[in-house]
Amino acid sequence: MASPKPHFSSLPLPLVLILCFSTFQYSNAIGKGYRLISMDKSDDGSFIGFLQVKQTNQIYGSDIIFLRLFVKHETDDRLRVHITDAKIQRWEVPYNLLPREPPPPPVGEVIGKSPVTVQEITGSELILSYTVDPFSFAVRRRSNGVTIFNTSSSDEVFGELVFKDQYLEISTSLPKDASLYGLGESSQANGIKLVPNESYTLFTKDVSAIHLNTDLYGSHPVYMDLRNLGGKPYAHSVLLLNSNGMDVFYRGTSLTYKVIGGVFDFYFFPGPSPLDVVDQYTSLIGRPAPMPYWALGFHQCRWGYRNVSIVEDVVDNYQKAKIPLDVIWNDADYMDGYKDFTLNPVNFPRDKLLGFLERIHKMGMKYIVINDPGIGVNASYGVYQRAMANDVFIKYEGKPFLAQVWPGPVYFPDFLNPNTVSWWADEIRRFHELVPIDGLWIDMNEVSNFCSGLCTIPEGKQCMSGEGPGVTCCLDCKNITKTRWDDPPYKINATGVKAPLGFKTIATSAYHYNGAREYDAHSIYGFSEAIATHKALLAVKDKRPFILSRSTFIGSGQYAAHWTGDNQGTWQSLQVSISTMLNFGIFGVPMVGSDICGFFPPTPEELCNRWIEVGAFYPFSRDHADYYAPRKELYQWGTVAESARNALGMRYKLLPFLYTLNYEAHMTGAPMARPLFFSFPEYTECYGLSRQFLLGSSLMISPVLEQGKTQVEALFPPGSWYHMFDMTQAVVSKNGKRVTLPAPLNTVNVHLYQNMIIPMQQGGLISKEARTTPFSLVVTFPAGVSEGYATGKLFLDEDELPEMKLGNGQSTYVDLYASVGNGSVKLWSQVKEGKFALSKGWVIEKVTVLGLQGTVQASELHLNENPIWNEAEKIEVSSKEQKYVVCLEDGGENKSFMVEVKGLELLVGKNFTVSWKMASIINGNH
Repeated sequence: MASPKPHFSSLPLPLVLILCFSTFQYSNAIGKGYRLISMDKSDDGSFIGFLQVKQTNQIYGSDIIFLRLFVKHETDDRLRVHITDAKIQRWEVPYNLLPREPPPPPVGEVIGKSPVTVQEITGSELILSYTVDPFSFAVRRRSNGVTIFNTSSSDEVFGELVFKDQYLEISTSLPKDASLYGLGESSQANGIKLVPNESYTLFTKDVSAIHLNTDLYGSHPVYMDLRNLGGKPYAHSVLLLNSNGMDVFYRGTSLTYKVIGGVFDFYFFPGPSPLDVVDQYTSLIGRPAPMPYWALGFHQCRWGYRNVSIVEDVVDNYQKAKIPLDVIWNDADYMDGYKDFTLNPVNFPRDKLLGFLERIHKMGMKYIVINDPGIGVNASYGVYQRAMANDVFIKYEGKPFLAQVWPGPVYFPDFLNPNTVSWWADEIRRFHELVPIDGLWIDMNEVSNFCSGLCTIPEGKQCMSGEGPGVTCCLDCKNITKTRWDDPPYKINATGVKAPLGFKTIATSAYHYNGAREYDAHSIYGFSEAIATHKALLAVKDKRPFILSRSTFIGSGQYAAHWTGDNQGTWQSLQVSISTMLNFGIFGVPMVGSDICGFFPPTPEELCNRWIEVGAFYPFSRDHADYYAPRKELYQWGTVAESARNALGMRYKLLPFLYTLNYEAHMTGAPMARPLFFSFPEYTECYGLSRQFLLGSSLMISPVLEQGKTQVEALFPPGSWYHMFDMTQAVVSKNGKRVTLPAPLNTVNVHLYQNMIIPMQQGGLISKEARTTPFSLVVTFPAGVSEGYATGKLFLDEDELPEMKLGNGQSTYVDLYASVGNGSVKLWSQVKEGKFALSKGWVIEKVTVLGLQGTVQASELHLNENPIWNEAEKIEVSSKEQKYVVCLEDGGENKSFMVEVKGLELLVGKNFTVSWKMASIINGNH
């Protein structure tokens, strides 16, 4: 569903003017910092110190006099530094939402502590050192001595540590050549790499994604730092676990956090590879949620599918156009007056909807609907009645906080309240009994509000009936500025214009369960809703839940997928979508994508062609459009339909590969879509690359992102790359190279790197049918290499089981290996728990090997060491010489061949070996 259109015009004029002056700036140092007055080692190996402020001032409020420092190497690859008020418990992200080790409680009085004697706290890879007066700390690597974080202000680039009730400041120095990524969510116009002299604001807001470099729907205060030291890459990551609003200023040589509450709770992850970093990060915040197989298919949605017949027509048209489609969605059109957990009795009569769902479910398709958190204030509405009876809403001065969204006046559930979680689960159960949905789309959960301040329902007039979309506030409202929570002393750059924190959301002086302030808990609303929704769907369906959430926080990926919100049908939105997708992989939310063809109108035909060529390779691939937009389904244009058949056709062949990436993400946090530097961290040319991306470690997408182009310039890291749509084409370079590739309108360039084996199937129009087709394996060696080695993997399971794991009797894992040497080629597998794959009868029918010195000698083809040519006449072998788009830089002549063996019947669930001798080697023709 659409957010309200950009609403800056309704801000007071002075705030709009701030936009012109909100460029990067740094104020003078605030105060003299703190001194370390004691440090003790605890029995568990942690260290506890106490800090005392050196000189108080009233800038942004009073200083907290005594702080407690807690330092612990929690694991070999995780260092924690926690700084808080020594005497009083402060707000932190609830430990029941994001489970982690709690630090010791406040002490009440700071007395009798030991003098400082220890100067370093050493772990397996990270060492923390500190200075006493003024207090600062540094973190360095043990392996090479390089400092990765240093809060010392000796060079006066930034100030000392500041810790007030509503203003916390700390900085670190950085080398100029550090490449930083993360700190979102925002639409980064300059690409994935952070740009010096920019500020990054984190505070969840319903601001359209078309606004660049502005705080958007999620808050992820984590960054990855990649450095190349003498040709050797090192990556690490820094998390500030804090849900309060903050500005992060990046100057190129330093990074400064200015936070309006909570604590400093830093976690350091040493890597040293980017994949190591994400593994270490997600081991703390939670591994990404496993996705059902169908979720990796293509999804179609639109706000404006006004009745069941239109939805049926969309499904039928996709089938007629022979474009794959797995999931059909409904935006709020299905609701009765935009009220959650209801059906429109006229346009979505239950009998007709159930008939439609029975038909698509038999086909293997799925159905997902939207759900917003605002519950309509309506005494005759059962959901509202039960909510009031269970006392589940966020409060203001003892009463539910009143807001307005699509149904009109609403109250917002408080998902920090256990009663709310139980009530929410019951409402989802009731709705699932009404409509057998296959997942939920939780939107508007930043939280979005069409009004600001303290509001009442106007007497004598109707405030929205829910009969049509509208975003104008019709409640009687007054600004709330009487508390320091509504008007804090430091103004973060909210929505890019320093808007009041409560602007078009919940007033920040409202409160949650146990007195938690919205001021502190604001940015975890969507996270807490996702947890409650996940728990509810698991209980109702006992199947692997699928949840799509607009607002996200640290740890959201454990429960939900994400789409990047309300984008626009522009080339810039297409370009930015890649950076945002790649960032969310770093954030631990790998199932991510943008609205294909753009949400807001209009979208030119050429752009929609190019967008599906990118979007077919988003981990989450969905076409979605606004209520007022022209129809944008992929079959609406003949050229777009052709592009969709090509790009989605490849996606559906790659589903086994994508599903295995899903498994890897769940086990290790590895992003499904990755920047090139994840696989080529030593190749500095790709550090800022945001116009290409990888799926997994080795499948590279190089799309057209500009109007009128029929070629694309792509960066190829060193090695051999093979075109997935024409495997006879190879790009080979010794040192890496930029290559101009042909890219006619219906073509996308997808290349597979050397030393890989990827599993594929034959595709189909629905993932259920595609999954029943025979497998094929594509093996890649460096072009023309005499000796080489390739690996791959395949994970298969009963994909709607709640857990994705081995050991349950309903999953199979296959390691794939290939080698070339001494004129022979060998391909083999090692199967773990093959019973499941055998029960499905899955077979490998074809093997394609790329980059060989010679062709296949049919008479020397062996299966499990036995000759098979004479016994299996249906086996076909063929070979083609490969064409080099770019040859080796040394100018030497080099040939390679593509060899294909078809007609095999290798059981996926059983170990196999296939081998042959290369004919041209034997005949001396090379």
